[in-house]
Amino acid sequence: MFEKLEAIHDRYLELSAEIASPETIQDYPRYQACLKEMSSIEPTVHAYEKYQLIEKEIREAKQLLNDSDLHGEAEAELKDLAVRRDEIIGELRLMLVPPDPMDSRNIIMEIRAGVGGEEAALFAGDLMRMYLKYADRAGLSSSILSLSDTDLGGVNEALIMITGKDAYARLKFESGTHCVKRVPATESGGRIHTSTATVAVLPEAEDMEIEINPNDLRIDVYHASGHGGQGVNTTDSAVRITHIPTGTVVTCQDERSQLENKAKALKVLRSRLLDQLRARQEADIAADRRSQIRSGDRSDRIRTYYFNHDFVVDHRIGMTLNRTANVLNGDLETLIDALRLAEKTEKMNDRLSE
Repeated sequence: MFEKLEAIHDRYLELSAEIASPETIQDYPRYQACLKEMSSIEPTVHAYEKYQLIEKEIREAKQLLNDSDLHGEAEAELKDLAVRRDEIIGELRLMLVPPDPMDSRNIIMEIRAGVGGEEAALFAGDLMRMYLKYADRAGLSSSILSLSDTDLGGVNEALIMITGKDAYARLKFESGTHCVKRVPATESGGRIHTSTATVAVLPEAEDMEIEINPNDLRIDVYHASGHGGQGVNTTDSAVRITHIPTGTVVTCQDERSQLENKAKALKVLRSRLLDQLRARQEADIAADRRSQIRSGDRSDRIRTYYFNHDFVVDHRIGMTLNRTANVLNGDLETLIDALRLAEKTEKMNDRLSE
């Protein structure tokens, strides 16, 4: 581990010298690439330097053990330093866990109403707005690609694109079945109902990763529907693409231009096909691993929103957050940070056991 940390530290120093050279400054793409690489390893370098400083303090404190006047003080300091050293070693181990290569990707998020009729559609609408608000809070960009809504303001199905730094790393754990327990707006007797909605988070596929044979596609165009604004129904702008070999169907009606909708629909199709490919590969490699965090099993309940008790529970890590309204207003940072830490910890434990 420490050999790897030393190599990362040396690389950081090399990059620091390189970005200071006139040749690199004049080569903007190279300069940006160096800055990006430095930024990615900087937290690890700083943590390693902190570890080195603690080790130096430990050596100095040990030298004071032979001094009868300072023995007790040195002994107490060594105990404190040993705790701090163990903590920083734990942090460094987590930092050395290889990231998911998809973490930096933009995402396509699919939200669908599940069990519960109109109340499930209302809940799906709540989730859609929650993710749009989170994206705004996190400095990410979002757009609704396709929306099938209901008369009461619910959502039968929504397709959202979210772009920005580490979009997939932040939101990949939202894949799964979300439950809500509350008195529906349509309930006159005051009874609490349980409804569900499903969320799928797909990393955006790059064109080179998934080749699509045009002969495998059936493309239909039609009038866009829903709350699309003035002129939404005046042209055949909505596009439905069917991938015949897999039966995968993608609909996009966000843009008024048929070509733009076709381009976005193909982007979604590539991402879905990539997700199917990854799922098959992961099943082959780790069929015995049942962790919801790692498998993203969408058939399992991952989170429940309790309106009557005003808290939210994430069942994968046993975390409870008060104030359901805050969470649905996009306050997801605490949950997302905990889920990312849980993933890294599990991967680190797997590496140690191997």
